Amino acid sequence: MPRSPAPPVNLPVTLDHAAGGLARQLAGQLRAAVREGMLAPGQRMPSTRALAAALGVGRGVVFEAFDALLAEGYLVGHDRSGTFVAADLPPESGGPDAAPVTAARWLRRAIPAPLVEPPTPPGTLAFRVGQTDTSFLNTQAWRRVWRAAALDDLPDDYADPAGDALLRAEVAAYLRRARGLVCGPQDVLITSGAVQGVDLIAQAVLTPGDVVAIEDPGYRLARQIFTERGARLLPVPVDEDGVLVSALPAGADAPLLVYTTPSHQFPLGVRLSLPRRLALLEWAAQTDALILEDDYDSEYRYGAAPLPALASLDRAGRVAYLGTFSKVLSPSVRVGYVVAPAALRERLLALKTRADAHTSWPVQRALAALIAGGHLEAHIRRMRREYALRRAALGETLAPLAPHAHLLGLEAGLHAFLELHASMDVAGVVAGCAARGVLVTPVEDLYAGRPDRRGLLLGFGGLSVTEIQRAAGDLVEAVRSRIRESRGLV
Repeated sequence: MPRSPAPPVNLPVTLDHAAGGLARQLAGQLRAAVREGMLAPGQRMPSTRALAAALGVGRGVVFEAFDALLAEGYLVGHDRSGTFVAADLPPESGGPDAAPVTAARWLRRAIPAPLVEPPTPPGTLAFRVGQTDTSFLNTQAWRRVWRAAALDDLPDDYADPAGDALLRAEVAAYLRRARGLVCGPQDVLITSGAVQGVDLIAQAVLTPGDVVAIEDPGYRLARQIFTERGARLLPVPVDEDGVLVSALPAGADAPLLVYTTPSHQFPLGVRLSLPRRLALLEWAAQTDALILEDDYDSEYRYGAAPLPALASLDRAGRVAYLGTFSKVLSPSVRVGYVVAPAALRERLLALKTRADAHTSWPVQRALAALIAGGHLEAHIRRMRREYALRRAALGETLAPLAPHAHLLGLEAGLHAFLELHASMDVAGVVAGCAARGVLVTPVEDLYAGRPDRRGLLLGFGGLSVTEIQRAAGDLVEAVRSRIRESRGLV
């Protein structure tokens, strides 16, 4: 077995010459270095001559220390090869310094578990929300913009916390083209993903006890953020036209903030109708409330006319707009943006600076070049066609489930909601799918209040047409199996 080269002689050793017992000091510090992993098993030790010279001691001191560690089993000697850290360390003896560390005082604060899904087990198909297909990305263009970013001089200081000027200009121009949102680079704040945008807005406007209205069912991570910032949550029902604006209280009971996903509601997949959009803006103006518009899934529409972003309809500065590159490229890109009312910009910039100084500059520069070259919008058009095929495959394969189930949310986005009959055993369907190697998410898990719908959340962005047909076919069989059992036919 090849052994590692000798470490440099500047080992983590400091000897107190005035205290005496130099060999004992050296042995103790080398023993600790082995125990703490600073000297790895099998590591060759410096020669006694080199180590003595580096420490300013006689060679006999090093010999004595090495002899002690050889006797204890921390070091082993090999003829003509040198001295090495033992591969198998001796058991550590107890003593007054060996008291266990409980860390109880460090861990008093409860930390909520991260709301992330575990990796998909091998051999299974997951209708997982948030996944995209990067295989259709123009890899030549992608690599070209990264090479161009690498050719730019790396800043020798922190970059602009608001974001790279080139990217902010490109995002502003893109939003004018794609969403009808008239804004300039000065209005755009680049974030490390849309989730950071939610957190920055929450920090900027909320104080403990403030009320935040949330769609119910809705995005759990946003709920978690608002709760951690001390807010009280007001769940608001969602129907086929989106969040029920008429359920929002007015007057002194009006919430300070409303969080909504109007382009493709998460998780039901419906779109907020134009009358509801106008009503929500009117309500916000009357109650002095802020609307946090998460423009989730707005890039993908399938035969449906686009609806204007709330921010593009806003004339009173009541909307903070969130966007992200996660759905059009990959969740791993971790770049988003906020377009907020002018009154919030300075505060958001201060919070962003404190959070992480700025989003990664090379990533921003590469994305700016990708947008400027037209590659991002070309990719969106290409994926809109591809995802339309997957959406169609999902709808066609699940069609035989009528009237026991029907799909919602097929007009836009990368997920749909399969609403099951109220009498259906949803847990049994989920278990039946898992037994067939298919993972699905029950929508009941996404309610803050009492669920008023039963069904499954089906993300199709990360599955091919063939995989969708197979997984959806297994889902059909799982539902039919539950129907047969409920009728006593099995």
